[in-house]
Amino acid sequence: MSSDPELQTRGRLVRSLGALREMLPGSFIERRRKCGRPLCRCADGSPDHLHLQFLLHVRWQGKLRTLHIPAAFADQVRSQVELYRRFQRAAETIAQINLRRFLRQKQHSRHEGKRR
Repeated sequence: MSSDPELQTRGRLVRSLGALREMLPGSFIERRRKCGRPLCRCADGSPDHLHLQFLLHVRWQGKLRTLHIPAAFADQVRSQVELYRRFQRAAETIAQINLRRFLRQKQHSRHEGKRR
């Protein structure tokens, strides 16, 4: 096992990516709204009477789409979107580690060339 903390971090992140296979891209949105029926309890506009709605805002086939999420799937979709956020953070960290390592390697190579 390497004693380089960056390599250890990179390895840990790469190994954790398998857990993210259920991720969903986009933004999970939870909002309250009126349904439009005049005799519904939400018609008075009171925040306590408005209906809860769950949406997934996502780019699909090159277009921004807003998908309705049934309440039964809301917790699942919310979790899957959070997995995607974790994936993005892990990918950015891995890329930054690789960039730092490359720049050090390049610097080391430059110094080796001057010694010859």
